[in-house]
Amino acid sequence: MINIHKKTLQDLEFATVLEQVSEYCVTHLGHLKAQDIAPFQDKETLLNALQLTNEYVSSFYNDNRLPNHGFEAITKELQLLRIENTYLETHSLKKIVSISLTANEIVKALNKFEDYYPNLKQYAQRIEVTTAIIEKIDSVVDRFGDVKDNASTLLYDIRQQINKLKGKINSSFTSALNQYHNLEYLDDIRESVVENKRVLAVKAMYRRKVKGAIMGGSKTGSIVYIEPETTLQHSRELNNLHYEEGEEVVRILKEVTNFLREFLPLIANYQEFLTEIDVIAAKAKYAKSMNAILPEISDEKHLFLRDAYHPLLYLTNLKNKEKTFPQTIELNKTSRIIVISGPNAGGKSITLKTVGLLQLMLQSGMLIPVHERSIVSVFDRILTDIGDNQSIENHLSTYSYRLKQMNYFLKKCNKNTLFLIDEFGTGSDPELGGALAETFLEEFYARDAFGIITTHYANLKMLANEKDDMINANMMFDERTLEPMYKLALGQAGSSFTFEVAQKNGIPYSLINRAKKKIERSKIRFDATIAKLQKERAKLEKTGESLKINEKKKQSEADKLEEINGKIQKKLESYQELYDSNQRLIYLGQKVNDISEKFFNDKKKGELMAELFRLVQIENSKRKKVSAKQAKVEKTKEKQVKQEAEKKVEVIRKKKKEAKLKAIPVEKPKPVLKIGDRVRMHDGKAIGSIDTLEKGKAIVNYGIFTTNVNVDLLELVDPLK
Repeated sequence: MINIHKKTLQDLEFATVLEQVSEYCVTHLGHLKAQDIAPFQDKETLLNALQLTNEYVSSFYNDNRLPNHGFEAITKELQLLRIENTYLETHSLKKIVSISLTANEIVKALNKFEDYYPNLKQYAQRIEVTTAIIEKIDSVVDRFGDVKDNASTLLYDIRQQINKLKGKINSSFTSALNQYHNLEYLDDIRESVVENKRVLAVKAMYRRKVKGAIMGGSKTGSIVYIEPETTLQHSRELNNLHYEEGEEVVRILKEVTNFLREFLPLIANYQEFLTEIDVIAAKAKYAKSMNAILPEISDEKHLFLRDAYHPLLYLTNLKNKEKTFPQTIELNKTSRIIVISGPNAGGKSITLKTVGLLQLMLQSGMLIPVHERSIVSVFDRILTDIGDNQSIENHLSTYSYRLKQMNYFLKKCNKNTLFLIDEFGTGSDPELGGALAETFLEEFYARDAFGIITTHYANLKMLANEKDDMINANMMFDERTLEPMYKLALGQAGSSFTFEVAQKNGIPYSLINRAKKKIERSKIRFDATIAKLQKERAKLEKTGESLKINEKKKQSEADKLEEINGKIQKKLESYQELYDSNQRLIYLGQKVNDISEKFFNDKKKGELMAELFRLVQIENSKRKKVSAKQAKVEKTKEKQVKQEAEKKVEVIRKKKKEAKLKAIPVEKPKPVLKIGDRVRMHDGKAIGSIDTLEKGKAIVNYGIFTTNVNVDLLELVDPLK
């Protein structure tokens, strides 16, 4: 059974996370429930809760959005339903209709998208989808929150009588108004409304002349409000009918309320279900705000947090547009305990809190901001000792409180425990406190517990080096600027950089040297060696990162070159196909020209048709039978290649044209043409003879056909050729 102590929740600021989650709730009950989120006590329920949150997160990124789950709390209505002989008002009934509709919509949506949200669908199975509640209330209450006239026969009759009586009252009042107005007994305003009744505004001097009941007067006393005698009887009847109407409405509401009492467990389930959905949605929105995911959950005790962010720090820095440094840390059977050392303000405590808070969030059904390849497991206990825990009330100093905590740790610590201790062993004499801390750590190690501690004590660093399943780690420090790098390096202890930090903060060299003389030389050498190793490690890491960046750049350039080469190869193939196609067309043109010239000379139509038919057969034998779809694709491809080629040819033509314009043009003398001359068109091969000449136009006979051509486009052909 999982049991997380309240002290752990306080140390890791879990309440602040819950406050942030509750802000994403859309209902008051959801807001309250989110603030009471606690780690789950059994693993099965926890895993199900994580899947529910993860599925809701996925709804933000697909087209199958879940319906709105907002509702107005019906806690008071549920209390009234539990008390006999009580009834719900119409606005309470409308709230129950609303919550029923919302619950039904969500359950139907989850059933529809079962493939996307299987766990949410399973979770909603306990909610019955029924329209009986909605139909019953809708048959009695209209959309404005009033009881309908047809809710009962008696109510319908009463309201009909009320309407008729109101008509009579208005008629008699109008008659009295006109009568006394003609007698000039009324003030300029003529009438008013008192106690929801129309009254005459009578001048004070004529009040004895108007028959009726005095209902009041104006502040100045110049006007007296009188209900005419003719309407008094009708008003009494109306009051009686209103009373009867009220009694009938109460009877109807009691009937509906009694009907709803049969569905009391279901209505209570609706509210509980929608509250849970609101909390799940809030967890999902909180996860989305910091790109949190559900990592792999291992059955074995293995914790590998890659690029893990402290949620509170990440969201604060995101708001302030500042950078947050992620940490990567791993606990497994071969490295169960990590001893983190290094200078103050280097990020040791934040790293410790990051691991603890992420583990708490995960075990409370929340997703965590880590890399997708991270691995987590579930611990039965998470024990923490973080911060200054002086207790004035209990007369405990920091060290006394810590010893009390260690005693609690010794009672509860086992192989299913994760312990997190900040500044382990401080608060007492360094040597004595360090020795006691070393003993505690050996005991935790012997019990196969998992944990992380931060310390400055050299004996704890040495113990980590000596034990097989315990490793050192340090928060990296820039040796030049003496600024923290906020990056955890596993496998090596860290120097506290005590004297270097003192020097950076302006402490005089003479004082630093005096301080160095006061401690053992071996201690200085040990710390200096650690510092040197840390600097070398930092240099190696920088070199490694630089090599990785260069390798990525080279790979990127190689990929680009390969892509360009592929494009060039495709274009060359396309141009070759276009060239072959054009060559074939030129060949066909030459053949047709030869055949036409032969026919021009011998006038044998039979041979002409035979040659043309043979040419067509040869060309068709080369063609491959393709489907209409393939032909369309080939045609599109050919069209694209032609367009590209035409663009390039157009560019070449423009260049040639510009070159021609620059050159000095040499005009050839125009030939003098006459009827019977053999001619051909410029850049053409077909030869014909001129039949007629008229107004710069010539009719040229090619044997098979004649054509009308501009004289400027023709050139003489040497008759000897």
